[in-house]
Amino acid sequence: MEYIAAAKDTSPAVTKTEGDLKADILNGLKEDAALKTAALLQDTDPMEIINAHIIPALDEAGKRFEQKTLFLPQLLMSADAAKAAFECIKADMLKKGTAKKSGDTILIATVEGDVHDIGKNIVKVLLENYGFEVIDLGKDVKCETVLEKTKETGARLVGLSALMTTTVPSMEKTIRLIHTHTSAKVMVGGAVLTPSYAKSIDADFYAKDAMGGVKIAKEVFGK
Repeated sequence: MEYIAAAKDTSPAVTKTEGDLKADILNGLKEDAALKTAALLQDTDPMEIINAHIIPALDEAGKRFEQKTLFLPQLLMSADAAKAAFECIKADMLKKGTAKKSGDTILIATVEGDVHDIGKNIVKVLLENYGFEVIDLGKDVKCETVLEKTKETGARLVGLSALMTTTVPSMEKTIRLIHTHTSAKVMVGGAVLTPSYAKSIDADFYAKDAMGGVKIAKEVFGK
């Protein structure tokens, strides 16, 4: 399993280098990532830290996950470290009164009749760490509720999850309602789905895993 080595800082001052923060995120070191971020915030714009340091680290983790040199537990540890860095930035921006919502709202839900949400929860973590605002409706969500919340929030992207074959009709109905009454795009994922099946139920996108969901979100929001 491949990792980037992160040297232990024994000096009083935290080393302010991109490599250190990226290594901390890749190695899933939450406390170190938060400390490095706090140090960078002393003289670096928050968006620069996000775009030049944190996002590239997450991209690298995602790439290694796809190449099977990094596995799901390590990917989630990296996501947690990135989240710690983001929380540090968010707190700093709130303190300075400069915090702004991205406007990139994504609604996610496990469809009606399905109570499995582990995969959806992983997608949520990664999307949030890429700076998207994620509204999680939970599991066993009625088609009409998804539509109502899509209209209410103005979400441009809706993510639907289904693990059981018997609940795919609920997914299809939800997609039909969203396409009929809103302009939102729909991405779908789950163990029972394939790209061809997703197309047959009129989904706009198929995500084979959490990183696939991130790529779709980037495409939809032009990032």
